[in-house]
Amino acid sequence: MPQFSDDLFLGTAQGYIGTNNTNSEAVITGSVSGTTMTVTAMNSGDSLVLGQYVNGTGITANSYITAFVSGAGGTGTYTLSQSSSATGSITIYASGNAGLGDPSPMEVGVGPLGREYVWDLIPQTLQAANIAASQTPAAAGNLTLTAGTSAKSVVRTDGTTVIQLDTPRAVSVTQVTAGTGRNFTVSGYDYYGQAMSEVIASTAGSTISGNKAFYQISSIAVSGGTTTAVTAGTTDKLGLPLRVFDAGYLVRVGWNNTLANDAGTFAAADMTTPATSSTGDVRGTYLPSSATDGKKRLVAVIALPGIAAGPNATRTGALGVTQA
Repeated sequence: MPQFSDDLFLGTAQGYIGTNNTNSEAVITGSVSGTTMTVTAMNSGDSLVLGQYVNGTGITANSYITAFVSGAGGTGTYTLSQSSSATGSITIYASGNAGLGDPSPMEVGVGPLGREYVWDLIPQTLQAANIAASQTPAAAGNLTLTAGTSAKSVVRTDGTTVIQLDTPRAVSVTQVTAGTGRNFTVSGYDYYGQAMSEVIASTAGSTISGNKAFYQISSIAVSGGTTTAVTAGTTDKLGLPLRVFDAGYLVRVGWNNTLANDAGTFAAADMTTPATSSTGDVRGTYLPSSATDGKKRLVAVIALPGIAAGPNATRTGALGVTQA
């Protein structure tokens, strides 16, 4: 069944949008040669799926399954995204990124609107200390993280305890009064379970906002003692669900039940390769024109270019460069 009108000519489209539920963590045995993975036994976990990450002896880092060739019950032959160096029988581990769902190949489209994605959310009120409550670091080390309003503490399937936010959004660091400004390295994960980090330089007596949208925060490390209290919380910079590198792809941005287009602040996806802890958000952010309050609804229509949906779609085209 063609997905879009031009697929009548181009053929059935494969998209890389969405969060296919690939939350199994399997232990399997088999072998890898180049981009071919042959599974001989499923020792634990659910059947493997497209987009699922795999690792093991000799497997290239960040490899994921791009195609199922043949087999049944999880065993059989699969194609990987990257060529690997392993030969012979090995143990292979497969993970679906903490149960959040991998951004993975799909053949069912992007909802009923085809090449337009509707982003619909009601973000909660920002909080200055819902990630880390007031504390005064005496030396370099990690802040004590405590889930406050609109955040919760969860344990990922890999055993990591994180502070999970209501929606992906940038983090803020507040140094309450004059003191010594330091670098704060925020580490965590985006909505798709990709690991990410950002360095935020504090200024005494000010609140400094980061630029990357975190969904989960695993740690915040400070480079030295501050002599005054600091907190960490959320901002109103909301993380876009897809890579948007030009404002023209924001077809419509509705905010607070108003017909007129919202005059918020858009930050385009940072396409620097490779991403670092000082680059911007890989998908881009949007700051509404007025403060979030847990009541105002944001409804944005995002147009998808051919690199994000359709027969020539890629993961980078849809979801940005790999996080760092």
